[in-house]
Amino acid sequence: VQLVESGGGSVQTGGSLRLSCAASIDTYSTYCMGWFRQVPGKEREGVAVTDRDGVTDYADSVKGRFTISKDNTKNTLSLQMNSLTPEDTAMYYCASRRNGLECLRDPDYFAHWGQGTQVTVS
Repeated sequence: VQLVESGGGSVQTGGSLRLSCAASIDTYSTYCMGWFRQVPGKEREGVAVTDRDGVTDYADSVKGRFTISKDNTKNTLSLQMNSLTPEDTAMYYCASRRNGLECLRDPDYFAHWGQGTQVTVS
């Protein structure tokens, strides 16, 4: 399984970015996919997840600002990030889990990870 993130960069407070994750797997049949973020010295945080049926879950800190979506025709997972603040600065990772009963924003739940893309908000 290969997951390759792109779309990170530097943006000013209030700006927007769209992250993409190109997957080597069939995202339609993949049970759970998600976006996580991590800053140095802190634990990896679950930002948003989506399951095979399109059910989503977001961290409280990003609700109403971030939107997770999948394009199963392109095997791509995206994260639209609006109204960014400096607190959103982090390395953002895409992750997937082939099977499961619940789609959780818990890093330990995921088997496959991308290499990350840096988002910096100033």
